[in-house]
Amino acid sequence: MSKRFTVGVVATAAALALAVTGLGVPAGAEPASVRTFTVVAEDGVSADAALAAIRSAGGTVVSRTDEVGVYQVTSDRADFATKATAAAALIGAAEQKAIGRKPKLDRVEQEHLLAVAAAKGAGKLRGKAKADPLDDKLWGLEMIRADKARKIESGDRRVTVGVLDTGVDASHPDIAPNFNWALSRNFAPDIPEVDGPCEVASCLDPVGTDDGGHGTHVAGTIGAAANGFGVSGVAPNVSLVNLKGGQDSGYFFLNPVVNALLHAGKSGLDVVNMSFYVDPWLYNCTANPADSPEAQAAQRATIRAMKRALTFAHNRGVTLVGALGNNHEDLGDPRTDVSSPNYGDVAPYPREIDNNSCWDLPTEGPHVISVSSVGPSGKKADYSNYGTEQTAVAAPGGWFRDGFGTDTFRTDANMILSTYPLKVLQEEGAVDEDGNIVPGAETFVFKECKANGQCAYFTYLQGTSMAAPHASGVAALIVSRYGKPQGRGGFGLAPDVVERQLLRTAAERACPEPRLQTYTNEGRPAEFDAYCAGSANFNGFYGHGIIDAYAAVTTPLRR
Repeated sequence: MSKRFTVGVVATAAALALAVTGLGVPAGAEPASVRTFTVVAEDGVSADAALAAIRSAGGTVVSRTDEVGVYQVTSDRADFATKATAAAALIGAAEQKAIGRKPKLDRVEQEHLLAVAAAKGAGKLRGKAKADPLDDKLWGLEMIRADKARKIESGDRRVTVGVLDTGVDASHPDIAPNFNWALSRNFAPDIPEVDGPCEVASCLDPVGTDDGGHGTHVAGTIGAAANGFGVSGVAPNVSLVNLKGGQDSGYFFLNPVVNALLHAGKSGLDVVNMSFYVDPWLYNCTANPADSPEAQAAQRATIRAMKRALTFAHNRGVTLVGALGNNHEDLGDPRTDVSSPNYGDVAPYPREIDNNSCWDLPTEGPHVISVSSVGPSGKKADYSNYGTEQTAVAAPGGWFRDGFGTDTFRTDANMILSTYPLKVLQEEGAVDEDGNIVPGAETFVFKECKANGQCAYFTYLQGTSMAAPHASGVAALIVSRYGKPQGRGGFGLAPDVVERQLLRTAAERACPEPRLQTYTNEGRPAEFDAYCAGSANFNGFYGHGIIDAYAAVTTPLRR
C-alpha cells in the first residue's frame, strides 16, 4: 500500500475541560480566564525540559503523556500559546475553544433522514446470512463472505478489538456477551458547551455507555454476538474494548485520542478501529499560508503527536484500521478545505491544501490501513474519499443512493444495519419514551425483544465509518486464525503480517469504465466526479480490492 506519510503525525485541537482554580497571573501578562491547551514537545526533548518550557510560558501541566511528549496544560495568560510556540523545546499549543453544539452525526451518515419521505422505503432484503434474525439485512456480511468465513473461524475470545469512538453501549444484548470490561476506558470527559449537560457529576461517563451512538454502531459491525438475537458481526466471538476518545457530540480531540492509542499499545490490543478524523482541522498542514502562526504551530503539533501515538501502538502490536473519509475527494489531490477549523472561536475559512505538507489524520497517518466505502452494487459510494496514495482496501459502508434505475434506489436497506443505543434513538426522535418506534421510522429502526422482555435496537447508517469496522472485523479474524501465544500469557499476530494478509486476500476489482465516474443519476453535482487511477490489482477506488473474510482465513499465511 502506498503511504504518503513522511513527516510527523497527530491531532491538535483541544482537550479536556478541566476546572482549575487558584492560578496567579504571571508578571507582565494581561489577566485572562483560565484556558486549556494541548502542548506537544519537540522531537528528542526530555520531559523535564518540556515541563520547564511550559512553566516558563505561564502554563500549569494537569496531565502528561511522556511517551509521546503530549501535555494537557491550563493557563490564565493571554499570550501563553504564543510563548509556547516560541519555546525551543515545544512545537506548539492548541487551545480548546467552545462555540456551541454540533450534531451528533454528520449529514452523510444520516442522509436517509434528510430524504423526502415519499422516496424512502425499506427496500429488498439483500443478504442471505441468517445466523441471527436480522442478518438477512446485512448484505455487507455476504459481500465480504463473512457468513462463510465464520464456519472456519468466528473469532477467538483472546483477540481484542478496540473501538476508538464515542463509546460502546455494553448493555446492548448483542454487545454484552463480547464486551471486555477489564480493558475498556473513557478518555474523553464531556464538554458541556458542545456535549450538553454532563450525565454524571464528574462529567466522565461510565465505561460501557455511549451517548453518541456512533461507537455502538461500529462495535456491532465488528463483533456483535452470534447469539440468535438481533444481528451478528464480522467476528462474532472476539472481545470488544471501549476506547472512548470521542465526545458525545462527535468531536475527536487530540488528548483523548492520543491517550486511547497509548492505552491500546500498553494493554496489548490486537486491532483498533478509528472511524473519525481529529478535530478541528480536516487537514493538518505544516505551514499553510492561510493559517495564522498559532494555527500553523498547532497543526504541526498535531502532525507530530499523531505520528508518535500511531507508531507507539503499531510497535506494541496493534493493527490500526481507519475510515478514509466522507468528503468525496482524491486524497492525493485534495480540494480547497472550506470546513476548517470546525471548532473554536474562528469560523471556517478557505484553505488551499498542499498535498506534500498536509494530512488527513489519522487515516493518512503511519501504519493505518485506510478503507474506502462501497454500496451493495460494489460501486464506490459517492461520498467516499479515494486515491492511489492512501486507499488500502474497500469494504461495505452503505450507500443510500445505490441502485439507480431499480426499486432499491434511495432505500434504507442500501446502508449498514447495526446495534444502537435506545437513549440516542429517543433523543433523535425515532423511538418514543415507552420504547416504541415512532411512525415513519420503521424503515430504518428495528426493535428486537427477548422472552424476558429485554429489548434492543438497531438502525441504518452509512459512511466510511461503517466500512472500516468491516475491515477491522476481518483483521480480528486473521489474528484469531493465525495468531500465536505471546509473552506473559498474551496472544496475537504482528500488525504488518495482519495487514499483508488482509490486502493480499482482498477480492480484486478493476476501475469502472469509463474511469471518470459521475454521480449525476444519483443527483450529485460535478464536484462528486471521481477518476479511478490504477490497475485491476490496485487502484484508487478499491485499493487492493474489496475485503474477503473467507479468503483471509483460508489462504495460507505469509509471515
